[in-house]
Amino acid sequence: MIGRLRLGAQAVSVVVVVALLGLLAWKMVVGSGDAVTASLASGSRPQAPDFTLPRLTGSGELSLESTRGKAVVLNFWASWCIPCKEEMPLLQSSWQRWKGRGVVFIGVNAKDFRSDARRFVERYRVTYPNVYDGKGSTLGRYGVTAFPETYFLDAQGRVVYRIAGAVREPAELDDGIQRALASA
Repeated sequence: MIGRLRLGAQAVSVVVVVALLGLLAWKMVVGSGDAVTASLASGSRPQAPDFTLPRLTGSGELSLESTRGKAVVLNFWASWCIPCKEEMPLLQSSWQRWKGRGVVFIGVNAKDFRSDARRFVERYRVTYPNVYDGKGSTLGRYGVTAFPETYFLDAQGRVVYRIAGAVREPAELDDGIQRALASA
């Protein structure tokens, strides 16, 4: 009797593991949510998934839809991310050069504590808008795999370019911005 119960429990365990592996494989192939990154890799210009998130500093929310008509530099970051700390002064200086020229910068802080993110923005004197996505609900829709990642959107809201990892040179940002402006 005990042998049959043990055998039955093992069979159920195997079925559960196989089902979970099948679900994982299906999710990776069909439902991974990284349509933006995959589409860019195939040469197309996918529509950027819209979001409305609370502003990191100040009050209110910011909707990506509200930026239509302008090129957008969309930077995903976290305060604990060392490369994010290294690139932030470069993003801020590029924002100063490009603001008022049809370009908007938006920082998306995710997988972070709001208080840490606010201190980060203050420390690096970031003046462009930043939003808070504590749970990281936007990450999968864009295909963000690590911090930082920067996406460039044209005036119609299509993603035209992506930099995976830290931006190291102003020319990298300028190149992405020029692509977004030229796409219009």
